[in-house]
Amino acid sequence: MIDVTASEERESDARVKANVVRLAAAQALTGANSAVIFATGSIVGATLAPSISLATVPLSMYVLGMAAGTLPTGAISRTYGRRVAFMIGTGLGAITGVLGAYAILHATFWLFCCATFLGGLYGSVAQSYRFAAADGASAGYRPRAVSWVMAGGVFAGVLGPQLVQWTMDLWPPYLFAFSFVVQAAVALVAMAILAGVDAPRPAAADLHGGRPLLEIVRQPRFIAAALCGVIAYPMMNLVMTSAPLAMKMCGLTVSDSNFGIQWHIVAMYGPSFITGSLIARFGAPLIVALGLTLEAVAATIGLTGITAPHFWATLMVLGVGWNFGFIGASALVLETHQPQEKNKVQAFNDFLVFGMMAIGSFASGQLLANFGWNAVNLVVYPPVVLGLIVLALTSFARRRARLADIDEFPEPSL
Repeated sequence: MIDVTASEERESDARVKANVVRLAAAQALTGANSAVIFATGSIVGATLAPSISLATVPLSMYVLGMAAGTLPTGAISRTYGRRVAFMIGTGLGAITGVLGAYAILHATFWLFCCATFLGGLYGSVAQSYRFAAADGASAGYRPRAVSWVMAGGVFAGVLGPQLVQWTMDLWPPYLFAFSFVVQAAVALVAMAILAGVDAPRPAAADLHGGRPLLEIVRQPRFIAAALCGVIAYPMMNLVMTSAPLAMKMCGLTVSDSNFGIQWHIVAMYGPSFITGSLIARFGAPLIVALGLTLEAVAATIGLTGITAPHFWATLMVLGVGWNFGFIGASALVLETHQPQEKNKVQAFNDFLVFGMMAIGSFASGQLLANFGWNAVNLVVYPPVVLGLIVLALTSFARRRARLADIDEFPEPSL
């Protein structure tokens, strides 16, 4: 391996920091787009769907779009560079807003589902922002780059629900129609910001380099990282997508729901200002374990009551748990591949995460409609326990391996 000088490393980190600013801004705007969908999707779905059990299908279509878009995003980024993928994604985000507004105006449920699916494709591109921030960064700066980009979501938590609050009644009697028009405009602003990201097209030598994907994903480290991501994100999504409709079913207002989603998103991204430093100090496995545990705590709060404060506390603790669990799992994924392998490995990891999210999202509506809010929370416990066990076993195995290496090559005596 070629040694990288300290000056070259500093220069590379300076370029990365410039990208991080743009990517964090784009994360805020893209997060606002997804916040509009999550805050309105199940309510619009309940209004337009032929059955209340189909109310969360628009949100499930969003997640399905995220799953469907991950592998194409990786392929486009690998062949043409990340910036091309970003432009395509934001274009789809603009179409999402226009099509969503049209579907509400014409009371067309399946067209609204198509709009949220396109929004999911946009979201799948946005998921690569965190990995793009780490491109070219030194090993010590990578967790911080990832977490700072994710911190852009704090502003999404404020901006998205407020956009809904300010615009939901501006096109009477079509509730939320103008919210989607504004969403389209926000996506175009994100496009302009991302156009300045320094993300050159990959070198020809990198297109066919690296190990086969199967060899990489069979590593115990990758299995543990992917499994924790598959648990942290889908479990959070299961509870979050059910919460607005559950609050409505419990007699709470749309404003209560918007407030809960707003602070949930702030809790999702707010800790990102320190998550990278926590990972650098304590290690990713410990932070992931803390995140999964907090998700279980959130489910426990959800089981204790159905007042607005109970829902709000559930969503806020759930958001913090997701932050630690998902960013920690992303940092673990970065340890499993070489630079020329990044796009295919990262895309495959996200495909696993959002594929499982899609399955969970389609099940959430049926789960809530047929078994209630308590059942949604109870489902969280078994996957969290599984993730903690696998994480502990993998960490123990790595520690034993390191100790074996030390024993095999002892320090020479003086």
